[in-house]
Amino acid sequence: MVTEPQLSVCLSFDFDAMSVWIAETDNPAEISRGEFGPYAMPRILALLEKKDITATFFVPGHTALAYPRSVCAIRDAGHEIGHHGWVHENPAPLGKDGERDVFQRGLDALEAVAGVRPLGYRSPSGDFTLTTVDLLLEHGMLYESSCCGSDFLPYYLRQGDRWSKTGPYEFGRPIDLVEMPMSWALDDFPLMEFSVGWSTEQTAPSTVREIWQGEFDYAHAHVPGGVFILTCHPQVIGRGSRLLMLEGLIDHMRAQPGVVFEPMHAYAERWRADHPLKEWTLSESTQVGQAASNE
Repeated sequence: MVTEPQLSVCLSFDFDAMSVWIAETDNPAEISRGEFGPYAMPRILALLEKKDITATFFVPGHTALAYPRSVCAIRDAGHEIGHHGWVHENPAPLGKDGERDVFQRGLDALEAVAGVRPLGYRSPSGDFTLTTVDLLLEHGMLYESSCCGSDFLPYYLRQGDRWSKTGPYEFGRPIDLVEMPMSWALDDFPLMEFSVGWSTEQTAPSTVREIWQGEFDYAHAHVPGGVFILTCHPQVIGRGSRLLMLEGLIDHMRAQPGVVFEPMHAYAERWRADHPLKEWTLSESTQVGQAASNE
């Protein structure tokens, strides 16, 4: 068994660029907000280099084709590149064939631009369908990071869940796909970016640091071997006051004993090796489904 650090920190960046706005609007001024992502990328990569941190960047295929130099700079700096859809679309209205098409299109773009086949996936805006898990398994993904069933411990996703408004929740079977859970409380976009009808906050960086540091301190004290996953967006976190806040938070985390910074695939690989699916399924009644575990 591999020795685990007291707490792992996985910094992740969703490099959406214009795709996040193209999925929602045809307004050129609104779409231009995404251009700040590649503009801020050099300062983000410089901070990570300064702090000797390897991070994970989730990149839509559309962004890879629009900004190949930025994506290759991420790769050349040694960071992990994950799959983040095609044009930050919600797959639900697309149907099975449509979701399969955009999933493949995103993969193809990352391979064409950077020569990478991602091990991890984060769905655009956390949008999932009953088809999504099937696609992840078909493409041999090690992990995904869109679901919120835990905070500082990963778990295996299930396949075949069913639900309705009139009956009990039906749990599917656990599968060999590691969930690296995200949290909207640990995401910079809803806290610091304005978007009509979705996110109207412009929270001060000092307040965001208070939230994020409090979550980190709890994880460090109470979840040995756990993982603290922060979700940032270059077009949000890349602004001066926010990047200074992130640097201060990094310094605080690094000062705590037993803390390591690593890309998400590294933690997921180690956790999977230490927690074989069959053994984990027999011991984890919550994520497996309490009704199923009592059978």
